[in-house]
Parts: sequence; C-alpha cells; structure tokens
Amino acid sequence: MNARQRWYGVFALLFLIVIAYIDRVNIAVMVVNPAFLHHFGLGESRLQQGTLMTAFLLGYGLAALLLTPFLETLMGYRRALTLSVLLWALLTAASPLAGSVLWLLLVRALLGVSEGPLFSLKTMYISDHFAANELGKPNAVSALGVSLGLAIGFPLIGFLMAHFGWAMSFYLLAGFNLLAGLWLIRAFIRPAHNTPPPRAASPVLARVWRTFSDAWHTPMLGWIMLVEIATLSYLWGSSAWLPAYLIDEKGFSLKQMGAMASLPFIVSIGAKYLGGALLDRMRPQQAPLIFVIGGGATALCVAGLMNSGQTGWIAFFLLAANACWAAGRGDPDAAAALRQAAGGRQRLWHYQRNRQSVFRLYSAADGMGDGRSGHGVVRVCGADRLTAGHAAGGRRAAGQNAPGRALLQRP
Repeated sequence: MNARQRWYGVFALLFLIVIAYIDRVNIAVMVVNPAFLHHFGLGESRLQQGTLMTAFLLGYGLAALLLTPFLETLMGYRRALTLSVLLWALLTAASPLAGSVLWLLLVRALLGVSEGPLFSLKTMYISDHFAANELGKPNAVSALGVSLGLAIGFPLIGFLMAHFGWAMSFYLLAGFNLLAGLWLIRAFIRPAHNTPPPRAASPVLARVWRTFSDAWHTPMLGWIMLVEIATLSYLWGSSAWLPAYLIDEKGFSLKQMGAMASLPFIVSIGAKYLGGALLDRMRPQQAPLIFVIGGGATALCVAGLMNSGQTGWIAFFLLAANACWAAGRGDPDAAAALRQAAGGRQRLWHYQRNRQSVFRLYSAADGMGDGRSGHGVVRVCGADRLTAGHAAGGRRAAGQNAPGRALLQRP
C-alpha cells in the first residue's frame, strides 16, 4: 500500500469517528424533546435521563477494555470495524422500538459495547501502516473526529428532530451510519501488504491473553489512565447536559441550542493543535506541563461560568473552558507524550517492541475514562442546577494536575 492509500484510510477513520460521536450525542439532544420523554416515561427526572448516557458509557468502557483484545486477535481491524458499524447502526434503529425505559437502557448499553472497540481498532490500523516515528500526525488527524462529531452532532440532531420527529431521527441516523460507515471501511480500510498472518498455531485464548498482558505492561499506564479519566469526565460531564441547560435554563430555541452547543467544540479543534504545537516545542521532561496548565485553566473557566449570569459571559467562559481543555490534551498521542516525560532506555525499548499493545491499552484507557465519567453524568443530570455539570467536569479537569505534577517530579 502506497503512502497516499494509507492516508485515505486515516481520513476514513476520521469520518467513522465523526459518525460515532454524532451517534453519542443523540440522547443528549433527545432529552429536551417532550414527546421523547413522554414516550419512555422519563418525565422531568434528570437522574433517569442521565442514566441513558451512563448506560452507553459503561458499555463502551467495558467493551474497550475486555472485548477489544478478542476482536483484534481473532478478526483484525477491517472485519472488526465492519461488525462494529453494522451493530451500532442496527441498535440505533432499534432505539425507538424499545417499549420501556429499561429496554432503552439495555439498547444504549449494547450500543456502547458496539462502539467501544473503535479507537483501539483505529490505532491498530495506524500502527500497522505507519512507522513508530510517523504515528503522531495520523493520530492527530483521526482524533479530529471527536471535536468534529460533537460540533456537527448537536445542530444536526436538532435539525432532524425539528423536521422529522424524534423517532425518524433515529432511523435516518441509523441508515447514514450503515451506508456511510460500511462504504468507508470497504473502500479505504485495508491491511498493509506486509501484515503477518495470524498465528493460528497458538490457542485462541493464549493469543488473546498475550495481547491483553502485553498491553497491561505499558510504561506509565496508571498516569495515562488518570489523565484520560480527568479529560473525558470533563468532555462527557459538559456535553451531556449542555442542550438541556441551554434550552431549559437559558431559554434557547432548538435551532439556537444546536448552534451554541457546537461552538465550543469548533474552538477545541484549533486549541488542540495549539496544544500540540506547544508540546512539540517543549523538552520531553516538560511535556506534562501541558496537562497541568490546561487542567488548571479549565477549572478556572468553569468557576467563571458557574458564577456568570449574563449570556455574553456564559458564552465566553464556555468557549474558554473547552479551548483550555482541548489545549491541555495537546498531542492526541498521549501515551507517547507521557512515555517521553518518563524517559529511560528501558521504557523506550518496551514501547518500540510492543507499540501496538501500547496503543491498544491507551484506547482501553479511553474506554475506562468514558466509563468512569458515566457516574459523573448521572450525578450531573440529577443535580438541581445543570451548571453542576461543569462543576463536576471542572473538578476532574483540576484533578488532571495531579498526574502531571507527579510526572514532572520524576527523575
């Protein structure tokens, strides 16, 4: 496969992530629709509404951690991505057919399971097609799908719901997921020519365990997970409540909400690259500074947001918080950044030898961060004031300073 073709695969993965994140914010917009709430008997209970997002995140986290090694070992990334997209399209279409909130919770959890392996399969493709010193750029490009998906998702779901109704929105989204997702995989996601065949001589469980075991020996794994839990808790603690906050407390229309909710994530696209540019200019030992400063600045912006009553200041602090959060994440290849901060030839050798396992468990850390943030989403949506959502996210963003400080103090 030539250089151009492998980049086609990276852009295909970017659009798959966009599709997935549009699907993820679907429920966050649906909970402002009275017909949807009445159909499932959710009423005005923020706690029950929050469990819909939590069910997805818990399923996502468990699948990223436990299911991914089986898919990677037994199927490879192309077939596993095909299965994942097929399942999440079918489950999205099944959501309006759930007869009760309990069945809807089950569908949401299974939807999370179906999307859970996505990031690990993405990084598996990239590590298969790019050398160790080339991983930063394709990871950065594909990671844009997170902010793009959220920026597109809020206004798109709002438009579909306003013009076609909440149930038809699910069906249209499912059809788009199925057609676009399967076409992208079939057209652009292909194994590299030099990919070795699966080692069928080893027992299946032994091969899966080897993948899982190698990944768990990743250097700096604990700190990577702490950073992911902090940053993803902010992401989901804020995005889960934002539509309801803008409509219920600030009186925005559905159209206005879609535009306003997307702006912070548009800003985060540029801020993420600013953080990456700063990270490139730092010495390896200084890399954790980007997490420390970004987390602290995010917490300060959240404090300003909570104490603002005017729309202009609310918009300013909302955009500033997301910009600081995105800049604090810096380079999407967080595993490499933290590894460089740790230093040491032994760690570097381990990273080079097991680089696929490193990225696989980094994706599992992403899943664990999402799963851990699910608890926060329930508490956020059950709060009397929806501004508690940013409070929860802000506390975790501030907590991002702890692992950063610990890394800076390492010899």
